[in-house]
Amino acid sequence: MDLQDFKWKDNKQVFYISDSTPQGGVPLLKFHLFDRLADVTHAVTTRAGGVSEGMFSTLNLSYTRGDDEIAVDENFHRTAISLSAKVADFVLTDQTHTDHVRVVTREDCGKGILRKRDYQDVDGLITDEPGVVLAAFFADCVPLLFADPVHGAVGVSHSGWRGTVARMGLATVRAMQEAFGSRPEELYCAVGPSICQSCYEVSEDVAQQFLAEFPSEKERLCAPGAAGKYQLDLWKANELVLKEAGILEDHLAVTNLCTCCNPTLLFSHRASKGKRGNFGAFIKREERK
Repeated sequence: MDLQDFKWKDNKQVFYISDSTPQGGVPLLKFHLFDRLADVTHAVTTRAGGVSEGMFSTLNLSYTRGDDEIAVDENFHRTAISLSAKVADFVLTDQTHTDHVRVVTREDCGKGILRKRDYQDVDGLITDEPGVVLAAFFADCVPLLFADPVHGAVGVSHSGWRGTVARMGLATVRAMQEAFGSRPEELYCAVGPSICQSCYEVSEDVAQQFLAEFPSEKERLCAPGAAGKYQLDLWKANELVLKEAGILEDHLAVTNLCTCCNPTLLFSHRASKGKRGNFGAFIKREERK
């Protein structure tokens, strides 16, 4: 796999594919932005490198879509190898399209994958403990990644249209402020691969919620589509949320990679009409030397 395999919305150099895949691992998409941070490991998986079959082929990271559990276990194992981690280091979200963010510690490792979660309705995870791999999952919704190089904290959030209109990015920034003393101007943030505006048709009731929340950007975010429909720009909406939260433009990377335009390389709910798995977004803080 290389960058030429993908269909990009423009020529911005937002991502790269990890130079080498370790033995037994999987290829990873990474943001150039986070390369500035020596003690942060992050990645977004694709559909490549796993063992799942059929509509889940091949690197499905969801236990709830009907895939074989043994195959998903192996897919997580391979992902962990590429992240220089163990499956036991992972902490998984419990995504229900909320703006709830949970502070994670080493005591949470393995939850959602090796043992049951003792939390519900959590679409965002944050931590300042090294070695903890935060994980969230997607198939058109927006991955949000956060890193605070000053206080040694990281976060990941899931932001679909409900999370976006509820300002999930802001909720995550505030949670990091409260838990770790993070300052918005010191945070680095990335908006990950997700559905683009030209592919994302929504009903008028959804569009009206965005028009009410972002009145100054209504023409930009909700372009008229077919009769009674609108084309919603989740990328721009999340960019607005993060900038209004205080994130500096130089510290922000916004995707130009659409899941629906690349259904053979990234899972897309809309392109597959719901017959799909999930890819993942991951971030961890490394031990400082």
